[in-house]
Amino acid sequence: MLAKRIIPCLDVQDGRVVKGKRFTNIEDIADPVELSKRYSKLGADELVFYDITATHEKRGIFLDVVKRVAKEVHIPFTVGGGIQSVEDFRAVLNAGADKVSVNSAAVQNPSLIDEASVRFGNQCVVLSIDTKQVDGEWMVFVKGGRENTGQNLFRWAQEGERRGAGEIVLNVMDTDGVKQGYNNEVMARISECVNVPIVASGGAGEMKHFRDVLIDGKADAALAASVFHFEEIDLQQLKQYLYNHELPIRQG
Repeated sequence: MLAKRIIPCLDVQDGRVVKGKRFTNIEDIADPVELSKRYSKLGADELVFYDITATHEKRGIFLDVVKRVAKEVHIPFTVGGGIQSVEDFRAVLNAGADKVSVNSAAVQNPSLIDEASVRFGNQCVVLSIDTKQVDGEWMVFVKGGRENTGQNLFRWAQEGERRGAGEIVLNVMDTDGVKQGYNNEVMARISECVNVPIVASGGAGEMKHFRDVLIDGKADAALAASVFHFEEIDLQQLKQYLYNHELPIRQG
């Protein structure tokens, strides 16, 4: 069995790491490079960076931050937010990222997934999906959770896989930042309908939540932000806890 991954997520705005709740009430946290170095030393398996306002503000991604992180951190990291083209993929990978995450642009132009996968390999292409239940159906949202696309979550995930996405990050908007646990039901459903790794996002509040989503939610990795940023959960202790519960975890 492949090792389960623990991935701190850094939402970046104006060159700083920020965090909100249900995509609102944004507050400043830290410098992204310093925080990345700390997580790397603590044994994080990977890092994820999102430029949370790039798409909404219709601007390019924070390449200066990507370059600074790449010089200091020696674990894989994914970058997303504001990715609109294959050229953006190339720029982010050349700046030092290992993977590139697409969300809104992929919904608007699904062929972007195909093109990027052919050019760079599907291991570099991460499909990030923000989802929320609307009238009993799981729908895909874009533009930082501001806009309902009308697309069904499961059909879009399957299409993303067919087009060449090598991994899916699923963020459940209603649990984002609330710290009441991941939505294990929808995570398990998405894991069963695609054959690529699923990274669970949205809802971690205690160590048990990580265990539950990796077991009951059938996720391949668990992503979290504020519980790590505010040191509510120690990364090393979390990995030991998961190891003690017989999960395949890389020990830092």
